Amino acid sequence: MTEQLQSIAQGIVDAGVTGVEIRVRDERGDQVFLAGLSEREGSAEPPPNGHVRVGSNTKTFVAVVVLELVAEGRISLDDPVARHLPEYGFDGRITVRMLLQHTSGLFNHTGEYYEDGTVAPGIPWQGKAWVDSRFDFRRPEDLVRFALGKPARFEPGTDWSYSNTNYVVARLLVEAVTGRSLAEEVDRLVVGPLGLTGTSVPAGPEIDEPHAHAYYRYDDAGEERTVDVTRLDPSWISSGGDMISTTRDLSTFITALVRGELLPAPLLVEMLDVHPKVGYGLGVFVQDSGSGKLVTHNGGAFGHAALMYTTADGGKTLTAALNYVDDADLSLAAVYQEAVQKLIAAVFG
Repeated sequence: MTEQLQSIAQGIVDAGVTGVEIRVRDERGDQVFLAGLSEREGSAEPPPNGHVRVGSNTKTFVAVVVLELVAEGRISLDDPVARHLPEYGFDGRITVRMLLQHTSGLFNHTGEYYEDGTVAPGIPWQGKAWVDSRFDFRRPEDLVRFALGKPARFEPGTDWSYSNTNYVVARLLVEAVTGRSLAEEVDRLVVGPLGLTGTSVPAGPEIDEPHAHAYYRYDDAGEERTVDVTRLDPSWISSGGDMISTTRDLSTFITALVRGELLPAPLLVEMLDVHPKVGYGLGVFVQDSGSGKLVTHNGGAFGHAALMYTTADGGKTLTAALNYVDDADLSLAAVYQEAVQKLIAAVFG
């Protein structure tokens, strides 16, 4: 498998990704595979276990925090969200569970993409408008109010649709229930107990060294420009995808989760109970592989992306960090999807 994974890593780079780090953990320990560059104009490989913006992997961390608050008796999965956040005017049928499973129907503040191909725009997060505003701070309260000002996608609990807004609301819920920030609760309930060293909820544009560099390509009055966007304020996505971590921490986190080290057994069962439309539980996808069930969440964030997979017993994990040139057309999406399938086949097939 070693030669195969190194070949896959190089193939990802040859297809247009700037750099990649792949980490596989099993009974033999960790194997790390690097290919490509940390910086487009440099010569160094991506740093092993470098910091990366993990995008929607954030949702798994947030879901675990909410479920741990359920375990502490602070809230219930079937509580109406409006009970804890009355000032927003939520539909009284929306529950905590619906937030975590994307069945609330809340408008996605980053834009809705409908089955017929139509798009309902959200806040600016692409093109020159985003580049020019990438250091602006957005309050999570404002993101939620923006979403609540748009038509719901469906009646609460009647369908499934991925909405970043659900997890911004979850952030506000955590903070209302505990009186502490989400960052403090992530530290208390996940980072501290697991001894994670590279995982954080950022409070600004910085990302700790070492890290590979992320890039964004956009049109500026007919001229194509590419800029380094490693530093950015992720508050536009908030807890839908703002966290920073490392491949080692992601591996430790997802392994501990499925082995029951973070949640009581009944709540872990609830977390892994998936919606039939897409196989999404509470903050995780559960999918079939050639050798059994995989628990997973992946994420991308403007030139950074992270993969996180584990077998149901935590016996083998696959995590990865990518740095690349992103753009509004998501030009590398097909390369990304092909790479994911090759990695799953090589590691778990």
